[in-house]
Amino acid sequence: MLQGILLFAHGARDPLWARPFLDILDKVRSLRPTHEVDLCFLELMPPSLDQAVHEQTRRGVTDLTIMPLFMAQGGHLRHDLPVLIDALHRQHPALKIRVTTALGDSPELLDAIAQWVITQV
Repeated sequence: MLQGILLFAHGARDPLWARPFLDILDKVRSLRPTHEVDLCFLELMPPSLDQAVHEQTRRGVTDLTIMPLFMAQGGHLRHDLPVLIDALHRQHPALKIRVTTALGDSPELLDAIAQWVITQV
């Protein structure tokens, strides 16, 4: 069973916006060399979630974790993502898909941000 990880970010018109997410992608790939790890976007930038899932399944992924790199469970994650996931289940019925909570829901991340804030003052 080949496992995949999709880092799922919002996307932006400015390609420089993606730089931190590409850095995260590189770090996750180095930490999980046994996994297929890719970055995809909700809008404005390729690849889309659908395109990235298609590519991962083409490479043999059968167990996929989608990790939303969003700071909160806003409308995109509460409304748009479930619709996309339903469509993916229909397109890839044999693929096991798990979606984690938003990045910003992580107490560890919130602690790290708070620590960073106090070092800047």
